[in-house]
Amino acid sequence: MTDPQRKGIAHVARIAGVNIPTAKRVPIALTYITGIGNTSAAAICEAVKIDVTRRVNELSDAEVLAIREHIDANYMVEGDLRREVQMNIKRAMDLGSYRGLRHRRNLPVRGQRTSTNARTRKGPAKAIAGKKK
Repeated sequence: MTDPQRKGIAHVARIAGVNIPTAKRVPIALTYITGIGNTSAAAICEAVKIDVTRRVNELSDAEVLAIREHIDANYMVEGDLRREVQMNIKRAMDLGSYRGLRHRRNLPVRGQRTSTNARTRKGPAKAIAGKKK
């Protein structure tokens, strides 16, 4: 397809297996990739020499390729990052550390109170017979 035929089609940038939103500014769009936050996105734009005010649909294919190569070379993102986090949790569980036991019992891991709250982690409240009195 030549450019005149492609007028109505939005060019979707795909980086690290994620479709980046085209209308957003580059640093904001990069945060849609798991493992890249605001600081990393700004650092990537600076390293690849892309102005932070530019939008994704204004980028050329060469610039998208440069971003993709920089991320591949310097950051652990998406599937690899998720796999490593899950392996760390599994290792803590296998070791039987306190954190691992909290993960195994599906309770809050980072020291939050559990007598009240913690409903997200513990699930819906279960009624206990004879509790009222």
